[in-house]
Amino acid sequence: MGLIHMDPAAAAGPVPHRSSGILGQLTLDDEEFETAIREGLAAAEKALQDCVRSAPDPRVADLTGHIAAAGGKRMRPLLVLLGAQFGEPWDEGVTVAAVVAELVHLSSLYHDDVMDQAATRHGVPSANARWGERTAVLGGDWLLARSAQLAAGLGADALRLNAETAGRLVAGQLRELTGPAPDEDPVAHYFCVTEGKTAALLAMSLGIGALQAGAPEPYTAALAAYGEHLGIAFQIADDLLDLAAPATLTGKEQGKDLMAGVPSLPVLLARADTGAQGAELRALLAGGALTDPAEHRRALELFRTAPARARAEEILHQRLADARAALAVLPPLTARRALDALCDFVALRTS
Repeated sequence: MGLIHMDPAAAAGPVPHRSSGILGQLTLDDEEFETAIREGLAAAEKALQDCVRSAPDPRVADLTGHIAAAGGKRMRPLLVLLGAQFGEPWDEGVTVAAVVAELVHLSSLYHDDVMDQAATRHGVPSANARWGERTAVLGGDWLLARSAQLAAGLGADALRLNAETAGRLVAGQLRELTGPAPDEDPVAHYFCVTEGKTAALLAMSLGIGALQAGAPEPYTAALAAYGEHLGIAFQIADDLLDLAAPATLTGKEQGKDLMAGVPSLPVLLARADTGAQGAELRALLAGGALTDPAEHRRALELFRTAPARARAEEILHQRLADARAALAVLPPLTARRALDALCDFVALRTS
């Protein structure tokens, strides 16, 4: 079934398994498969750490390796490896593809933290907090350029996919920064931003993994479609978690996005709700950021039973249903069950 076959040299020595966190939460009942994926993730992690610190100047290497060294879920490398299972047995190119996907993601974190003026990332000072905004932007640029260099070594199709994804990601960031046009529906704008900033990279991760493994084109297209829907579902789940989950689960204060005036999907739907039940919440959200503690607490209370929250949950589950439907053309491998279980993982985060 195209399980990963490790190069003994690549897997030699203890390698941190930071990237296997999500995999450990999926119930697959296939020990051989899970072991192979964990080994693949370990090889990708080692290659990633070597890559981000490969700048010739040690000061630059310290900057470009800063966020990667702090860890993370490594969801994109996991998706690369899962996509590769639908082709021929694994080779070195899949590890490189996993690094390419994670480099694009890391570059976006450097840029996002500058835009958001974030002080921390993964529990450590953000690059902009430590080195300043201009330096942090250039660190993100270096990582994006490095991803293109590696993608070029994988062939024209991989390089094209990398470039298209980087373009979509930057366009999504720009749209988020500029906000909706005067005559644009804010909810439609939200989905355009999410498609660029989140969904595009998940689709690329699955697609480049399948591409490097020589998977049939219908499989590659199905995996990319799945990634698009899953990416949007992940963002909606994060929006809902901000309103409902305790800090012990999310690692951040409940309602922090609400306090900052972030236009999440539930907020946008609540602003557009013209029903009597949503009138008080709509009035609270009209001013943008909710910095008054009493108003902030009241908004969180209202969101518990708000029609807008229920509608956001409906959209989330529809996106997950669309993601599962995209898997229908794939053969019944354990990797397909893993992708299906990933939909359950997203759904359970908000329940």
